[in-house]
Amino acid sequence: MNQSRWIDSWKSLDAGSLRRENPGMQNEKTGPVHLHRIDAGQNMRRFYMLAIQPTLFGGACVIRNWGRIGSSGQTMMETFDSQEDANTVLRRLEGTKRKRGYRDTRRGE
Repeated sequence: MNQSRWIDSWKSLDAGSLRRENPGMQNEKTGPVHLHRIDAGQNMRRFYMLAIQPTLFGGACVIRNWGRIGSSGQTMMETFDSQEDANTVLRRLEGTKRKRGYRDTRRGE
């Protein structure tokens, strides 16, 4: 058990500390993107999720998760040296999926 009264919160891994430790990671807020494509005529019920996570070495990672709605799907992670590069790739992937018919997921689906 930690007997110390003092807590080095600036060293913790919570979201608030990441903003204090590396303010460059927050220049462009890019939240997770949840998309789906449903076509009952083709028995198609797909989802696609994109998110950016910081890496331990100051870079950023684009996480993609896709598959049939109701399954855990497949996951792929791609690491970048900067947050800006990750944001660019996320926006490009999102645009590609939207052109293929994916739409925003409504709450409750």
